[in-house]
Amino acid sequence: MLIRRAPDIKSSEITDHQVYLNRRSFLIGAAALALAPSGPAAAAPPAGPPLKAPRNQTFTVADPPTDLESITTYNNFYEFGVNKEDPARLAHLLKPRPWTVQVDGHVARPKTYDIDALLRLFPLEERVYRLRCVEGWSMVIPWVGYPLASLIKRVEPTGKAKFVEFTTLLDPEQFPGQRRGLFGFSSLEWPYVEGLRLDEALHPLTLLTFGVYGQVLPNQNGAPVRVVVPWKYGFKSAKSIVRIRFVGEQPKTTWEKAAPNEYGFYSNVNPTVDHPRWSQATERRIGEFRRRKTLMFNGYADQVAALYAGLDLRKYY
Repeated sequence: MLIRRAPDIKSSEITDHQVYLNRRSFLIGAAALALAPSGPAAAAPPAGPPLKAPRNQTFTVADPPTDLESITTYNNFYEFGVNKEDPARLAHLLKPRPWTVQVDGHVARPKTYDIDALLRLFPLEERVYRLRCVEGWSMVIPWVGYPLASLIKRVEPTGKAKFVEFTTLLDPEQFPGQRRGLFGFSSLEWPYVEGLRLDEALHPLTLLTFGVYGQVLPNQNGAPVRVVVPWKYGFKSAKSIVRIRFVGEQPKTTWEKAAPNEYGFYSNVNPTVDHPRWSQATERRIGEFRRRKTLMFNGYADQVAALYAGLDLRKYY
């Protein structure tokens, strides 16, 4: 085997440090995706069915929105794969109709909703939110949905309900990233589970979301329904939801199980609490070259800081 000396290796051929650190997840995800049927290369999808709604200016940031192509082609959605382009490349595998969402647990009125009935349950509105990824990039996205609190109040949580658990669809045929890899294991435990405290779920900012940029949610963005929690890192906003369950104990979420020292239950955007492998003090807005300072609670401190009064945010990260 020919081994080249360091001076003979071009800098462009050196593995990026972040890729090196995530090599295990990359190899596992690549093994799973090797079994997936081939699909189109990642590209901005054609415009989807319209889903127009009046803009709620109270919940609209002044930052200019990120362009639709970036929103739909640069995504974290590990059910499709570990690379940013995998969701757009494999999105055609997901069938968002028919679809139901089971709402149960400690509620007086449990119900399983057909997705179109759920969409029409309350008036839709458009809100422009910042989205901050734990990896250090951010976007500004016009979402279409209604407050999750509206649905919560409809099903009437009992006194035993302290947390809300969200579960994503489990179907390896539609989500090739869920398939067991060639080495007999997967990078994450499926189905994907996330959770919020009940008061967080009831907060007016928490949005049950069906669309983006005035159209139905593209598959790679969490179709047909997701939750958006703008003051937390993006992975807290569960996608392609099939179950919303009200529970008494704090749910054990997928990323907590995978790496509890890196991904805490709260996962509030906090520039003073670094991820073990990178700083959270700054971020790069997609479409911009310069980095900007990360805002506490992603810029929503005035609205949500009271939820965490007296809580040690370094311990409960």
